[in-house]
Amino acid sequence: MCTAAVYKTRDFYFGRTLDYDYSYGEEVTVMPRNYPLPFREAGYWDRHYAVIGMAHIAQNYPLFYDGVNEKGLAMAGLNFVGNACYRTPVQGRENIAVFELIPWILGSCATVKECREKLKRVNLTDIPFDASLPVAQLHWMIADKEETVILEAVTDGIHIYENPVGVLANNPTFPEQMFQLNNYMHLSVKPPQNLFARGLSLDVYSRGMGALGLPGDLSSQSRFVRAAFVRMNSVSGDSEEESVGQFFHILGSVEQIDGCCELENGECEKTIYTSCCNTQRGIYYYTTYGNRQITGVDMHRENLEGNRLCHYPLIGREQIRMQN
Repeated sequence: MCTAAVYKTRDFYFGRTLDYDYSYGEEVTVMPRNYPLPFREAGYWDRHYAVIGMAHIAQNYPLFYDGVNEKGLAMAGLNFVGNACYRTPVQGRENIAVFELIPWILGSCATVKECREKLKRVNLTDIPFDASLPVAQLHWMIADKEETVILEAVTDGIHIYENPVGVLANNPTFPEQMFQLNNYMHLSVKPPQNLFARGLSLDVYSRGMGALGLPGDLSSQSRFVRAAFVRMNSVSGDSEEESVGQFFHILGSVEQIDGCCELENGECEKTIYTSCCNTQRGIYYYTTYGNRQITGVDMHRENLEGNRLCHYPLIGREQIRMQN
């Protein structure tokens, strides 16, 4: 499964973990302004905003997992199995297949406000990319430096929710994820007070006891609570190095370790990659399970007026710097 988050210091940062049992060969991908974008039911674009993100490239088409455009609008799709509901094409609506949604939004919207207007006429369809890639069940976090929202398509229609905590996990639906935070309102970054019983002497015997009860398991709901607590209490300097480093620490709180989450097929889920994008500078940073060193790709070092995808395979082998 996955967790997404935003973080703001001097600049605005957006990123996510991708937790799964295997990789599709995803790469950091730059889609320049003139890359041709055909849509199954919504026409053809020969020009749009440039986008950088993580994508699996199939038949020279970028199947984006997450990304940010040159205007600073960011978006990520997270698994939403059992809740996502898509429909057949409907006349009079913008019929967009799930795999087209990220380029459709990031290619044409500069802000969340614009995105809201565009989504008023969308119908998310159940058209697969091809027979080998079935329709993914997803919901999405969309953000700019001013606001963050969640997009969910369920049985009773499409919903857009304000996201005051700047975090998203997988299931349940976003309103239910938010409701569960009520169970943790007692958590604090400060030492706890003894409220257990009058006249009973209890000792704060360790630092960090104000957060006793913060869930530590790997379930979606627990990751949401943990990431929300860490992200909303996080403090760092505002330099690029401090901000990026802190963002990776925030998502590090929900990383999945190989061997700790066994699936029905006997394989184990792990955090395949973690990303952090400076949305205002167009720099996409990432780490992988096998490589803890932060690697960056700057979209503005590419020819954004081009018409071909630029893509960089992930560095998966550990890079260790010896100091003596």
